[in-house]
Amino acid sequence: MKRLISALTLTLMLSGLSAMAQQPPSNLTDRVVESGLMSRTANGDFREDAFLSRAELASILVRTFELNQRTPLRTNVQVQDVPQSHWAYNDIQTVLQNGVMTGYREGRFFPEQRVSRAEAFSIFAQAYGVFQFPDQTISEILGQYADATQIPAWAQKSMATALYEGFVNLDANNRINPTQPMTRADMAYALSVYLDRQQTPR
Repeated sequence: MKRLISALTLTLMLSGLSAMAQQPPSNLTDRVVESGLMSRTANGDFREDAFLSRAELASILVRTFELNQRTPLRTNVQVQDVPQSHWAYNDIQTVLQNGVMTGYREGRFFPEQRVSRAEAFSIFAQAYGVFQFPDQTISEILGQYADATQIPAWAQKSMATALYEGFVNLDANNRINPTQPMTRADMAYALSVYLDRQQTPR
């Protein structure tokens, strides 16, 4: 669902955006595990520093946003490197059929390939619903971060939504680090903030 935010709301939010995004929710890994959005290994390890794969991202998005309940935009999508025996086959089909994620050249998905923070947060925002900000507003949001120039042009609109909503965890220097690989801890942060949004919608 597309969203439209008023200029007044945006002005109020921009002043406190960075501070809000840097405050990690308490016990976020426990929270996302208990919510069923992510899981631990058999020995109870969350693997916070492990890089997120495209298959894992697809699976998390389906559970978080109940994408399997949406009306798909297209039917079964053929991908050469995701056989029906793959553990994330159904989830990958769901994100592809809903247009939340796309494949690559030659009909491949590269399920084990890790994703950058810019790509992962942008896709997260696509599943959430990208705000229809005018270009000037997008520039104002991104302009608060010194490394926002590293965000690819195709991801800037959705990254503006992710930053506006506080889904992006920033480093101590208020940097996005868009080209760095997305970790499981990064995703747990975004999911915890999303859960907060569901409890206290604006």
